[in-house]
Amino acid sequence: MTAKNTKPFEEYESEVRSYCRNFPAVFTTAKGPFLYDEEGQEYIDFFCGAGGLNYGHNNDEIKEKVISYLQSDGVMHALDMYTAPKRDFITFYEEEILKPRGLNYKLQFPGPTGTNAVEAALKLARKVKKRPGIFAMMGGFHGMTLGSVALTTDAASRAGAGVPLYNVTHIPAPYMFPELDTLQYMETLLTDDHSGVEKPAAIILETTQADGGINPFSADWLRGVRELCDRHDILMIVDDIQVGCARTGWFFSFERAGIVPDIVTQSKSIGGYGMPFALVLIKPELDIWDPGEHNGTFRGYQLSMVAAKAGLEVMLSEHVEEKVRERERIIARYMDEIKAIAPEKIRVRGIGYVWGVDLYHCDPEGKTSKAVLDECFRHRLIVERVGRGNSVIKVMPELLIDEETLCRGLEILKEAVKTVVG
Repeated sequence: MTAKNTKPFEEYESEVRSYCRNFPAVFTTAKGPFLYDEEGQEYIDFFCGAGGLNYGHNNDEIKEKVISYLQSDGVMHALDMYTAPKRDFITFYEEEILKPRGLNYKLQFPGPTGTNAVEAALKLARKVKKRPGIFAMMGGFHGMTLGSVALTTDAASRAGAGVPLYNVTHIPAPYMFPELDTLQYMETLLTDDHSGVEKPAAIILETTQADGGINPFSADWLRGVRELCDRHDILMIVDDIQVGCARTGWFFSFERAGIVPDIVTQSKSIGGYGMPFALVLIKPELDIWDPGEHNGTFRGYQLSMVAAKAGLEVMLSEHVEEKVRERERIIARYMDEIKAIAPEKIRVRGIGYVWGVDLYHCDPEGKTSKAVLDECFRHRLIVERVGRGNSVIKVMPELLIDEETLCRGLEILKEAVKTVVG
């Protein structure tokens, strides 16, 4: 056994670092659903790169294509010039992802992170509708740059902006007040001449709030938002950055509702291999950008396009969407068992391969959830905390995980909750 050398991080890295504070190990290698530290200890990864590793660590099929491209001296950096990897990705995405789903979108390549995609979507919506306002949901998380963090409702994230955050009206999420019809609430804001709220350019939402505490929105409610947007000439933006790419059992998380958003943002797992990559999908009639009006030096990073196409090929060949919908029942069964430990204190909810164990009713300050996280880590399971007071344990395994490892990780989680709460 060797002592963990974390001194360089603690002495020289900014205090802004966060995840490492929960997982005090120095990781060196990773494969599939596992991470390994310098001491050779194996951890089951239910964190999944915050949703950036849907196909696991170092997937062999994707890795082979990434290495092959590197060895070929292929173009690595090309801004938005024409390249073979971009042509291959666009063609594959159009023919194998969009057309089979009856979707017609133009593809925009913004900077390579989720918040870049959201900023581009906001800018375009405001340009198209010539209105500054946006409706966003309470509990939503959309990024940390100024436009995106204005949408985000987490108090700590907003406080970091350091300036006023404008032009967003936050709407209560449908789970917050069961007696409140949030669709009618938005209708009233838009039609009551004493509401004091201007018509927005767009409504942005995650179909399942992830960092907000794992809250899936019903298909009926999502259809209601689509109808409201159509009625009032408002664009519907779906942020599919964390819960897209088959995480909920459909490649696009909105497919279960049978709706077509006007704009869709993707990042995280669209990168295929944990590569930085982002997309904005735009209905063709909305593509009114002037050349270079929104850009970025690393838009469409070539190696990410290679990895992204390979990731989509894996997703389709492995029938990941169907497997997630089928194996969701395994997670749901364990969630029922976890809730049964203390039904009056524990709530569980989720969809596909993103679930939450809500311990807010144990204590709203997150001490109980932190104790569960620590107990999980002690038994070599990595999970994250999200939601109000960071009181929700987020369960987000990679989508190709084998059933035995999935059950082993869920068993560790159940025993951790039993130890801390039960």
